[in-house]
Amino acid sequence: MFKSLLFRPMNDEEIRSWYITDFSEAFAENERKPLEDIFSLIKDGRYELWGLFDDNLMLGYAALWKHTDIPLVLLDYLGVTAAKRNSGLGGEILRRLTALNFPLVTESELPVQGDSAEENHLRLRRIAFYERNGFTPAYEMATCGMRWQALTVNIASFPMTDIMRWHRALYGPARTDVRVPLGRDEIPEMPYWMK
Repeated sequence: MFKSLLFRPMNDEEIRSWYITDFSEAFAENERKPLEDIFSLIKDGRYELWGLFDDNLMLGYAALWKHTDIPLVLLDYLGVTAAKRNSGLGGEILRRLTALNFPLVTESELPVQGDSAEENHLRLRRIAFYERNGFTPAYEMATCGMRWQALTVNIASFPMTDIMRWHRALYGPARTDVRVPLGRDEIPEMPYWMK
């Protein structure tokens, strides 16, 4: 069904368009890394934005954060365009990523005490989506002022202590809002672009 779709890195123009339309629509402001930071990471060879395309029409995307000295890759953002959601494309992107067989970690927002039942249900659905697609819940962590469930795939040959250390290292020392793992009583800090 999806075999004719092309999964490839985006060019700069596609990234700018994605950031303004799809990314800004799908992610809350505190979760959106500034575009100049994304381009800086790409320039340093530490970030890739991949799109799932039907001809030149982008249907979905995956942002990968990596480092040459770290075997773990962070699936930083995953999304499907608003018009194509709930059509199986998110699962297709995950299948294509996991088939590459590199150790992968992603983060899915945990339910928030006192938030609406609808929002918390959506958060649980997102975690279940990753589990249905082969990811395993591993530990809680914090970034962007929120608590997240870290989920992993293709990590069987690595100790969890290494996975957590690499996960934290991908963000770099300047990101003081990142805690891997996060203790039950720790309060997540807001990211620098929200201070």
